[in-house]
Amino acid sequence: MKELMLGNKAVARGLYEAGCCFVSSYPGTPSTEITEEAAKYDEIYCEWAPNEKVAMEAAFGASLAGRRSFCGMKHVGLNVAADPLFTMSYTGVNAGMIIGVADDAGMHSSQNEQDSRHHAIASKIPMLEPSDSEEALQFTKIAYELSEEFDTPVLMKMCTRVSHSQSVVELGERVVPERKNYEKNIPKYVMMPGNAIRRHPFVEERTRKLREWSETAPVNRVEMGGTEIGIITSSTSYQYVKEVFGDSVSVLKLGMVNPLPEKLIRDFAEKVDTLYVVEELDPIIEDYVKTLGIAVKGKDMLPIEGEFSQNLIRNAFGKDTPEGRALTDTIPVRPPVMCAGCPHRGLFFTLNKNKCTVLGDIGCYTLGAVAPLSAIDVTLCMGASISSIHGFNKAGDGENENKTVAVIGDSTFMHSGMTGLANIAYNQSNSTVIILDNSITGMTGHQQNPTTGYNIKGDPAGKIDLEALCRSMGFNRVRVVDPYNLKECDEAIKEELSVPEPSVIISRRPCALLKYVKHNPPLCVNTDKCIGCKSCMRIGCPAISMKDGKAHVDETLCVGCGLCEQMCPVHAFESTGKGEN
Repeated sequence: MKELMLGNKAVARGLYEAGCCFVSSYPGTPSTEITEEAAKYDEIYCEWAPNEKVAMEAAFGASLAGRRSFCGMKHVGLNVAADPLFTMSYTGVNAGMIIGVADDAGMHSSQNEQDSRHHAIASKIPMLEPSDSEEALQFTKIAYELSEEFDTPVLMKMCTRVSHSQSVVELGERVVPERKNYEKNIPKYVMMPGNAIRRHPFVEERTRKLREWSETAPVNRVEMGGTEIGIITSSTSYQYVKEVFGDSVSVLKLGMVNPLPEKLIRDFAEKVDTLYVVEELDPIIEDYVKTLGIAVKGKDMLPIEGEFSQNLIRNAFGKDTPEGRALTDTIPVRPPVMCAGCPHRGLFFTLNKNKCTVLGDIGCYTLGAVAPLSAIDVTLCMGASISSIHGFNKAGDGENENKTVAVIGDSTFMHSGMTGLANIAYNQSNSTVIILDNSITGMTGHQQNPTTGYNIKGDPAGKIDLEALCRSMGFNRVRVVDPYNLKECDEAIKEELSVPEPSVIISRRPCALLKYVKHNPPLCVNTDKCIGCKSCMRIGCPAISMKDGKAHVDETLCVGCGLCEQMCPVHAFESTGKGEN
């Protein structure tokens, strides 16, 4: 049976067919759908973990218990999980374990463009890299076999184009291996120095054996065509190469990108006149080929940054093949904005109005940095807002304390914010932290988190009380505000910035896009009252525009949040009375 599948869905199918029993992940585009699709199989236990480190450690525990396991994340999430990653290379596994990581060349939804192959090389863990959905399924099954044969976790590297493109896959049956017994083994699993130093030689020997395996591995293949040009490539770059060249060149398609084969590459290089490497981001393969003393071209003609395309490859090689189709019409620029009715808008408007310095964090609320709100000064990584404001205020000798805040979402707070908040309480910086609680993980598509009270399947789960948690961490001043109430937000921010002690403001209102949220009727503008002052435009709501010199509301977008009503000096906004209350 065949089916058209997204790459991420194909990975989930591979987990199912390979007998995976445990999945723990943190959502992150472009990896999220792997876990969401896996959760549709009742045979696989799936969960959202608070962060990637926890997810990886949980998957390790499941492997230790003798069941095949998986954890998934995006490339920056692998940074968070690097601590267990590097040591698991030494301990190895019991049952098979896969670590799924999805890179985001082109930074479609990421704060950097790092290449996860560096993590595989540095941790000395094998990495497979599929180029389409069929390979995503098959490589997942192969990865479990590798994991158990070589006693290692295996990294499965996806990328945006493979994760989110579709191709046909061949479906198979689920086969669950017999559960492996857990046996106490202190020298293998207790990584104190005396044991760890004896495991390092095991890691090096394992790498040697994996390199031997890669020489004849089914995931690496040579496709001989014309011998004037030979191209070594992998992942989605392979697809672009085939689109441009077809069978007119010879291709070494690598499915295992760590460790890389030596003999296979040497043999291929000898069969072609000129050798090229086509790979996105860093010259990992190219640099390895150069260490073998083989002349090769790559980054001298291809960019080291950004996402590749058929046209990019075509132009770099000067080919006269048909150019990939593109829209000929000029498309108006559409800057990203927060949704109509977004609960963060009122809070950011208030921060901007009070000329606050705002240390931001990772989430859809990062759009608070975009005009006209322009309310965020810095965004670094998950949880950094809280840690950074502590250092900012400590080093500022009191100059910044009454005008600086940190903002962080509820899911991001659970991911990486709690330790930073503990640092503020423990080391007593006069810092104000605002938790933007929209009752969901919004940026990656409405996944549950430990503050929502529901698990990945929507069933009731343990719910963390943010107010109680903050108080238990040593904060005397914890208050909740409704971001739809501009006056309340203004008073809370001014008051908390004026007191000489740490404080937490929880800005609480559910995401406007959640299905259970009942909106007020949309608003309209009384054009007889409107004076065209554009005060309402300062909140950057996509439902509001100017038409014939007057404010205009798109009723299909408006959710009746009332922010514009509160800002209008002449009370020109009125309810239409349409829709449900």
